Amino acid sequence: MELYNYSISQIAKKIKDKEITIKEVLDSVYSRIDEVEKKIDGYITLTKESAYKRAEILQEKLDNGEDIGALGGVPIAIKDNICTNGVKTTCASRMLEDFVPFYDATVIEKLENAGAIIVGKTNMDEFAMGSSTETSYFKKTKNPWNLEKVPGGSSGGSAAVIGANMAFGALGTDTGGSIRQPASYCSVVGLKPTYGLVSRYGVIAYASSLDQVGPITKSVEDAALMLNVIAGHDKMDTTSADLGQKDYTKSLVNDVKGKKIGILKDFVSEGVAKDVKLAYEENIEKLKKLGAEIVEVKLDYVKYSLPTYYIIATAEASSNLGRYDGIRYGHRAKDFSNLNELYVNSRTEGFGDEVKRRIMLGTYVLSSGYYDAYYKRAQCVRTLIIEDFKKAFESCDVILIPTAPNTAFKFGEKSKNPVEMYLEDIYTVPVNIAGLPGISVPGGFDNDGMPIGMQFISKAFDEETLLQIAYTFEQNTDYHKKIASVR
Repeated sequence: MELYNYSISQIAKKIKDKEITIKEVLDSVYSRIDEVEKKIDGYITLTKESAYKRAEILQEKLDNGEDIGALGGVPIAIKDNICTNGVKTTCASRMLEDFVPFYDATVIEKLENAGAIIVGKTNMDEFAMGSSTETSYFKKTKNPWNLEKVPGGSSGGSAAVIGANMAFGALGTDTGGSIRQPASYCSVVGLKPTYGLVSRYGVIAYASSLDQVGPITKSVEDAALMLNVIAGHDKMDTTSADLGQKDYTKSLVNDVKGKKIGILKDFVSEGVAKDVKLAYEENIEKLKKLGAEIVEVKLDYVKYSLPTYYIIATAEASSNLGRYDGIRYGHRAKDFSNLNELYVNSRTEGFGDEVKRRIMLGTYVLSSGYYDAYYKRAQCVRTLIIEDFKKAFESCDVILIPTAPNTAFKFGEKSKNPVEMYLEDIYTVPVNIAGLPGISVPGGFDNDGMPIGMQFISKAFDEETLLQIAYTFEQNTDYHKKIASVR
């Protein structure tokens, strides 16, 4: 078996046992990138030179008997909205086409302290605004299961490179489903941690009260390993929770006997693809046979999650992206005759259509006369949704729901209809609104052979239960064993 096919846990052990060298692992990954990247277009920037230099340093430490960390020598990909010192961080936007940070995000520091090797920065929807990776300024990433279809978004590049074995693990960000939905489309594992569990320092903001960094991996075990590394309090992030350090791999027990799994029958009805609904029902039965207790739960306000999200998220985006004016930050237009034209032309040229749309929506809901009617009301509904989930978790340990209502769609199929595109996030957005953790795991395939993801949701800061149940589901199904055929 080619080295790039192994999981993080497997390859890390082989490196530490000196069965293979770190250079051999890196050679395998970059060879795979050379083989399929032109078909997938998952990366914006490759960091080959610095990766091999780091491999030499880590190998020397290992040979000298030093500990190289939990991810020692493991090649990892990074979504291109996470700052990397000396490496372009573009947010897949013309606005930041030439931006090179002079510092690392906290999660990058933690990965490197754990011995990880960054192999490149992955493509994404511009400023993380999208569900298909079609809004990128640079390229459109393809789904490794079908090159004519989208990989999902906004972390589509990260999910695609893992699905195509072009890295062992990746970081993504999740504002409304941007880790979990592409994970579903590409048949990989995507974990969105509880808001505040992972530092956002050095992550270029879209919607600050919703954004969260998380891992995209080949297995639940690998997700737990990466979470061990990136989780924890950070004084540079005022929203960071101080809960002490945990070992999430200890939660990986193959047992769901007595666990109560909540299902939302009413919510999984209209607009759901037939094959997705069938897979959902079949997986409920599988969990029941494993000893789980299935409990029907009702969330009265969850149906309002999508409009609530698109008011709050766009409002925060309007504020966060106001800094990109062509003077202090970002692309500067060359053709202007006065200050106002400089602002207008720079932002017109620098931002794509979807980003402009969301900035304008956000500006509108924050404007005088509309703030109370939209933004304030949305925040009130957000509180009701949070309370809804709290009540639901009184009767169950996790909630099971499809990650997305459909499987991956063809390029251009939904991009002309923003509302139709936004509906692809209907099952992921509530988790961000409530600040909860959610994980998407491979849960089946439709009649065309395209992946279907199942999403488990737990109460805040209960990643242990979430990972245990997701792990048990994974270990007792074969969906994750099937590999994309891209060559």
